[in-house]
Amino acid sequence: MFPLTEGTLMKHQLTLALLAVAATSITSQAHAGAVTVLGPGPAQTCYMAADEGLPAADYLSYCSMALASLLSDRDRAATYVNRGVLKLSLNEANGAQDDFNAGLAINDQMGEAYVDRGVTLIVQKRYAEAIADIDKGIALGSKEAHVAYYDRAMADEALGNLQGAYSDYRQALAIEPNFTRASDELKRFKVVTKPSGT
Repeated sequence: MFPLTEGTLMKHQLTLALLAVAATSITSQAHAGAVTVLGPGPAQTCYMAADEGLPAADYLSYCSMALASLLSDRDRAATYVNRGVLKLSLNEANGAQDDFNAGLAINDQMGEAYVDRGVTLIVQKRYAEAIADIDKGIALGSKEAHVAYYDRAMADEALGNLQGAYSDYRQALAIEPNFTRASDELKRFKVVTKPSGT
């Protein structure tokens, strides 16, 4: 693989080609992240389940119980997002999107919620909209930026923007060097350089 440096990119045009089609679908690869909740109780249990990837079917009721109780606006918004993460893991993209929308209606400054909603849009094959949401999540400081770049790379790839996808997979790996999902995706790319003007 050709090493990319700032100088190299200035002197050469970068052409990317996929070596192979991914065996798994984009929708099964996208990843959503949880939003922190303060204090103990069912909202905290919901957050822990979403954050740690615990079996969603076992924990959805805690999220709903929390939402039926008295919560601060901040924790209510976060709990909607966390319930959405659990729903998404159960392949309930529409229900997850409804929860992300509900959370954002309360607090539109949660970067993670935009990235998560972007994942539901990837599942729905609405890739351009997904990229717009993920961009907003990144701009707002999504706590798992490496995941946001990875998700955006998948949407870029689905739209045929291989250079954007490659750059985002590399950015995900730069942020989190042990992020094997990103390094695995990069193995599918072959970088070919051509002198400028050809």
